[in-house]
Amino acid sequence: METASANVTASSKKELGNVKRLASMDALRGFDMLMISGGGAFIFLLGGKTGINAVDAISAQFIHPEWHGFTFYDFIFPLFLFLAGTSLAFSVTGALAKGISQSEILRKTFKRMLILIALGILDKNAPIDLFDPAQIRYGSVLGRIGLATFIGAIFYLNFSFTNRIWIAISTLILYYLALIFIPVPGYGAGDLSFEGNLVGWFDRNFMPGKLKQGTYDELALLTQFPSICLTLFGTIAGDILLRSHIARTKLMQLFFCGIVGIVSGLIWNLAFPINKHLWSSSFIMLTSGMAFTLLAIFYWIIDVKGCKKWAFFFQVIGMNSLVIYLAVRFIDFNASSKLLFEGIYKYSPEKWHEVFNALGGFVIVWFFLYFLYRHKIFVKV
Repeated sequence: METASANVTASSKKELGNVKRLASMDALRGFDMLMISGGGAFIFLLGGKTGINAVDAISAQFIHPEWHGFTFYDFIFPLFLFLAGTSLAFSVTGALAKGISQSEILRKTFKRMLILIALGILDKNAPIDLFDPAQIRYGSVLGRIGLATFIGAIFYLNFSFTNRIWIAISTLILYYLALIFIPVPGYGAGDLSFEGNLVGWFDRNFMPGKLKQGTYDELALLTQFPSICLTLFGTIAGDILLRSHIARTKLMQLFFCGIVGIVSGLIWNLAFPINKHLWSSSFIMLTSGMAFTLLAIFYWIIDVKGCKKWAFFFQVIGMNSLVIYLAVRFIDFNASSKLLFEGIYKYSPEKWHEVFNALGGFVIVWFFLYFLYRHKIFVKV
């Protein structure tokens, strides 16, 4: 496949100009945001309360490991970065088909990046002390999404399908080699501990403002490079879905990419531990493989088999992902839940109160998003 602009031929412009969001993509994004907006907290709070080992095992998957290791909760943010790339392929292809220039696309993407960086700083620091910038944390989830999408757009417009794969893989290899062979003062080369890793040393010396853990911040500078690879892999998934192949071929390609990613991540883990805090190359390959696989499953069930009714619950969340991400930060839905539902759940055993309160909070969140959905209010940047 050629670059995005070269791929939009005259014969395909009309078809691509009508590119629509896949229901499976919105549903998967909604599933992802469900974990952020209260679903993950609800599942975690179930741990140790039911007496069912399977429930406790699932609950344990909703807390981040202290350093090396992996849980399902580690997958939530990488999945969003991956889906940002998938959506990017659809939006850029559709824009080009409508005659929008590459420079205009990049201008809009750059503006979006700046807005997301600003919102991310607000999210991580509110209330912000503008008179003490040294105490402001500049690394953020939203900022990372904005940067990854902007860089992803540049690569998508200028490099082919195959070249983007090689760029991502080469970046992950170079990142691995840097952490293994560049010596850190006082620790030497190849130290992947919290105190001695290259990422932390680089951020302590070159990242302005405050770091999350004082001496380390997983959303600072060096980890931007591997995280962008997730968005590049997402554009690969987007191109697969945009191709005119039959659905069976698309599914096979998505599943193939998923298997390759998962297997290579697990193998790489033997030399470069899977670590969300370091955004290690093995972590990127594992989570991108999982994202390809989950997208294939959602696409097969929703868009191929046409089983869409169950996905509506997730779509309502996915259509306003930015709204809910910021809403759960600035609105205390748990306090609202207590006001509305404590009169009911107070008669249950006390250990269940926090579980029911978290569930009530999420119910409020969903109906808030449903209200926006019914009134066709979709906030985008």
